[in-house]
Amino acid sequence: MQSSTLPTSLLKALRHVMRPLVRLMLRKGVTYLVFADLLKEVFVDVADREFRLDDKAPTDSRISLLTGVHRKDVRRLRNTSDPASSTLPENITFGAQLVNAWTCAPFCNDAGQPLPLPRLASVGGERSFDALVAKVSTDIRARVVLDEWLRLGVVRLDEQECVHLEAQAFVPQKGFDEKAAYLGHNLHDHACAAVHNLSSEGPAFFERSVHYDALTPMSVEALREAVASEGMQALLSFNRLAAELEFRDLPSLEQRQRITVGLYFYTEASDPDLPTAPKP
Repeated sequence: MQSSTLPTSLLKALRHVMRPLVRLMLRKGVTYLVFADLLKEVFVDVADREFRLDDKAPTDSRISLLTGVHRKDVRRLRNTSDPASSTLPENITFGAQLVNAWTCAPFCNDAGQPLPLPRLASVGGERSFDALVAKVSTDIRARVVLDEWLRLGVVRLDEQECVHLEAQAFVPQKGFDEKAAYLGHNLHDHACAAVHNLSSEGPAFFERSVHYDALTPMSVEALREAVASEGMQALLSFNRLAAELEFRDLPSLEQRQRITVGLYFYTEASDPDLPTAPKP
């Protein structure tokens, strides 16, 4: 199929979406040739898994026809992808469980805000970092978790040996591999929601944004602070509700589903060619 027969609006959107990803790749030395081979693998894998007829595995020829990837490359790349590569690393999922526990009694205040926790159970008892880790797993020593979280910038240790959660969600401030895992997870799920809504198949997922283009830097900072504060409160509220529902669902034999709820903020200089009149 020639590009001239494809929706111009879709190609324009894809070009725009790819710009920040290409920027990241260039910064990290991922060349076009490396990415092109990676993209071939993704095309082949998606065609193989999601474009089957009567639930039958497609032939190499059909995948080649669907994707435009040469049949010899289809044969080489087929069944080489690792499904586990799309899941978050174990240390991140374990960390998310700990953060969730930290926003529940007895490790939080009445508003659900994580409290500073004495590092040792001998000092803080059931409201200590030792107790928090033990609540989630008895197989991992609290000191090991603390050292790793200090490395990632997730927590800080004060002079009284109390552990403070630096971010109210498990978002590493350091550690490229951990942040890259979140990049893949969050962008993937956001893109899935947007693609689903564009396909008009079934009820739409909630996916909304607010955008302005004529704000001063001072106003942008005011909004940044509001999103960081009020947005985090909303996410903590959703987190508590999800935890309650998951606990309630434990006895159920129904098929399980995963969810992602996200919130983001971004700013950059406005296009000088755009109108700057205030919005009504």
